Amino acid sequence: MNLTHTLYEPAGSGPHPTLVALHGYGANANDLVALAPYLGDGTLQMICPQAPLSVPIGPDLRGYGWFPLSGGGQLFDADAITRAADEVRAFLDAATRRYAIDARKLVLAGFSQGGVLAYYLALEEPTRFAGLIALSSWLPPPMVGILTPHDGRRALPTLVQHGSADEVINVARGRQSVESLRALGVPLTYREYAMGHEISAESLAGLATWLIEKVLSPVITL
Repeated sequence: MNLTHTLYEPAGSGPHPTLVALHGYGANANDLVALAPYLGDGTLQMICPQAPLSVPIGPDLRGYGWFPLSGGGQLFDADAITRAADEVRAFLDAATRRYAIDARKLVLAGFSQGGVLAYYLALEEPTRFAGLIALSSWLPPPMVGILTPHDGRRALPTLVQHGSADEVINVARGRQSVESLRALGVPLTYREYAMGHEISAESLAGLATWLIEKVLSPVITL
């Protein structure tokens, strides 16, 4: 497979409902996989790829990023995003062949910079995913402008969570993302929490509930 990754695999032969989670800038493949036991009562498979770009995060410490930051993270580089998206698409294709993934219940999530990439991938190919999750992230307006029109977005359950005290990606950007998603017709759940740039116990509980209601055991109205 083209990307280093971590895996939480439930008991049983599968296929399993699966969450692919993209970490934030400066983190690594171990950053989000620890959430897995708290999601779906341990029945949810979780796959966490590691971004390919090595970045310094301190003396003798390195993390990983999906694309370079510029202008304090304010600028949107379409070429860098699409290159990163190609890497993740190739990873998803290989993961589908290697692991027991229920393709009907494949969810894409991203934290911070990983959420920017998750937005692009899921909104470009909405029928590939059973849900989209963006945590402490941002949907840049220029990205909306390059998206291919797709009616499938109207059937893509989406969860956006943001901290009201986020010191890295201001909550105003999360609210801006919500307006863009509504304009695209995406079925949306938006929640703000009294937290910074993080995943809190409260937001994790909300994430777990959303996964059960929207993906693992959705209520079907006839």
